[in-house]
Amino acid sequence: MARISNSELLRRYRNKLEHSQRWRREERSDDLWGRMIDLYRGKHHQTDTREDQLLVNIAFSTINIIVPSVAVSHPKITVNARRPEDADRAIVTEAIVNYWWRHYDCQKEFRRAVKDMMVVGHGWLKTGYRYVEEERVAEQNYNDSDEVAGLEPESKAESNLIIKEDRPFVERVSPFDVYVDPDATSVEDMRWIAQRIRRPLEEVKKDKRYNSTARMEASPSHYTKWGMESMRPRRSSAPEDAYVEIWEWYDIERGTISVFCDGSDKFLVNPTEIPFAFGHPFVMLRNYDIPEYFYPMGELEAIEPLQHELNETRTQMMNHRKRYSRKWLYKESAFDADGRSALESDEDNVMVPVISEDGIGNVVAPMPAVINPPEFYNQSDLISNDINRVSGVTEYQQGAMPEIRRTATEAAIVQDASNARASDKLAIIERGIAECGRRLVMLAQQYMTGEQAVRIIGSEASPLWLTFDRDYIQGEFDYEVEAGSTTPLNESFRRQRALQIVDAMAPFAATGMVDMGRLALYVLQYGFGVKQAEGFIQQAPQMPEMGGGMPGGMPGGMPGMTGGITPGMGAAEQPPTGGLAMPSNIPPEILNQLLASGAPLPATQLPNEQIM
Repeated sequence: MARISNSELLRRYRNKLEHSQRWRREERSDDLWGRMIDLYRGKHHQTDTREDQLLVNIAFSTINIIVPSVAVSHPKITVNARRPEDADRAIVTEAIVNYWWRHYDCQKEFRRAVKDMMVVGHGWLKTGYRYVEEERVAEQNYNDSDEVAGLEPESKAESNLIIKEDRPFVERVSPFDVYVDPDATSVEDMRWIAQRIRRPLEEVKKDKRYNSTARMEASPSHYTKWGMESMRPRRSSAPEDAYVEIWEWYDIERGTISVFCDGSDKFLVNPTEIPFAFGHPFVMLRNYDIPEYFYPMGELEAIEPLQHELNETRTQMMNHRKRYSRKWLYKESAFDADGRSALESDEDNVMVPVISEDGIGNVVAPMPAVINPPEFYNQSDLISNDINRVSGVTEYQQGAMPEIRRTATEAAIVQDASNARASDKLAIIERGIAECGRRLVMLAQQYMTGEQAVRIIGSEASPLWLTFDRDYIQGEFDYEVEAGSTTPLNESFRRQRALQIVDAMAPFAATGMVDMGRLALYVLQYGFGVKQAEGFIQQAPQMPEMGGGMPGGMPGGMPGMTGGITPGMGAAEQPPTGGLAMPSNIPPEILNQLLASGAPLPATQLPNEQIM
């Protein structure tokens, strides 16, 4: 098969991109996403009129009930080794990836993508590696003797390269800026994916990473909509307002990445092999999948007509109340000027003179008013109930008391039914976090240079710092998110759960199978939120060495000994670990601290007597 030239390949990419853009236009996907965003932010009325228009933004409250219930807390990512020799590295990798998630603000970007998923129907995350160097000039001493020696003034300073960033990252990408294969029905069967990046024209022309000819031929795709040049054609004389659409194209079939822009028939970056071990860098969060359609539904698409009907109903109710005013019919000749003034007065207990000899009933009478039926005012509640039924949000999730009193059992049944949909959302969130964590580690395994430091929060009273390089995290791992770790913490439920664990473990405490110190730490830290719970725990006294015992004064028959690593032991003194291989570059005290923080060894790596 003949090799395709770059110009022909670029032409094909542009045609495929045009097909994807036409597909989205005909399906009105961008219009739909824009309407959903307007629905969330409260821009519901499409026309401006002089009449009052009421808006009850239930769409806003629906999103802000669901999102915090599934993605409010930092996740607890667990890492499990796929091979026995990687078991100890999995413990270190777990501490590192959880530290990265907090320290590099991955949660902030992930929550933005979750908001996209709920409002629009899907969210995009992009993973990559960021390496930034900065050249700094270090001043040196320069005196008269140097000048006599004939040194040049440039010798006063020397340049040093300072590494500012050397880390993996996760960032949210706008759903409007990601284009995919229009023939795909899921992420797994798409043949290409592209990201649109808008950059100022001046920056593109100065970027030396791009092909010199292609960047000089780049032409503006649009102008800023806030500048004076926004309505000018492409031949505008204001280049500072011009932007270029850069297309980052990932050809999944060929396994290549390329970059191109408008105005040039050459690639800014010629097609090269995708450098990432996991393929293209995009992670998609999908809400409600629709069979045979690539883009899923969001939370607001199903309640959009009900939201507009609720706004219209409440507007009609408001206008009816404004039109309702009491009118009186009176015989004009029965009142003089003073009588009419007194009749129209708002003051209380006013005497109204009547000059007519007719009876009062024939002089003044109320004008009949048309009263709307009471059922008209019940329409608002009916529509609100329909919205709650479609969205699955109950009054318990809204923090409101139901109008119908229910028993605790009935309330639990209602709450469990609503939790089923929230559990589905939570599973999507946890899978997305696990996938991002997997890619962060794989990127560090591939690109990290030198050594870095990470804080190990095994003991909150005295956190440890681990200096590591990419050899520490080499291996094959499975990534999961601890169930419910991203949901908001209920204080009363958490305390009750901790106390229930104590009650459940009480029968085993007398047998020596339970580490009471760690159990007490768990109850204080997770049950009652005590930050420095170690201060409450009294350390057990050192036991004297016994014949035939294990190193460190622990007798070989001590109940509860699971083959952990005792601080201070040398590599030759470590107790058996059932085939656990520890690399020599991981300090024993660091690994022991990680184990004490609650990271269990895989069941297959425990001694035989510990496997249940």
